[in-house]
Amino acid sequence: MEFDPDTTAVVVVDMQNGFCHQEGSLYAPASEDAIDPCVELIDRAGEMGASVVYTRDVHTDEQFEDAHYYDEFDRWGEHVLEGTWDAELVAKLKSRDADLIVEKHTYDAFHETQLDGWLTAHGIDDLLICGTLANVCVLHTAGSAGLRDYRPLLVEDAVGYLEEDHREYALEHADWLFGEVMDRESIAFA
Repeated sequence: MEFDPDTTAVVVVDMQNGFCHQEGSLYAPASEDAIDPCVELIDRAGEMGASVVYTRDVHTDEQFEDAHYYDEFDRWGEHVLEGTWDAELVAKLKSRDADLIVEKHTYDAFHETQLDGWLTAHGIDDLLICGTLANVCVLHTAGSAGLRDYRPLLVEDAVGYLEEDHREYALEHADWLFGEVMDRESIAFA
């Protein structure tokens, strides 16, 4: 499938030390395994002139202190705290060009961020979504994109996960409800 680089962005979700590095607070081996596939997709997209967006999940110590219900620290423990090594992009991404880096504070990269406005201002319609975790931030970001009338495509061989069945659920759900699923080899830019 061919994508127009002028109207396409690769959205790299939360490829941070906390999720992708063995010493990270929420390390998942499959997230580490997704680093090279993400880099390969970023490189191909960048060579063709497509936009690249990185998201970073970042929390403050007190973010959930007054929470009524939504408390990620209660579910996951403290993770990717602002200003820590845990919250930094993995080393292989630090040197990569990005058109935008989005700091987000929930699973959804569109929630109270500049992402939607930036994509609209740059004429982006199609989003190639990779990163981690498949059934958490990748899925919620892709779903939010679909609801905003972007075309979200989850890159199935460039997503991290905790359990294989979580990955399968996320990909099937996205494909059925609001997006598309494809492997890297099937993606071309024209």
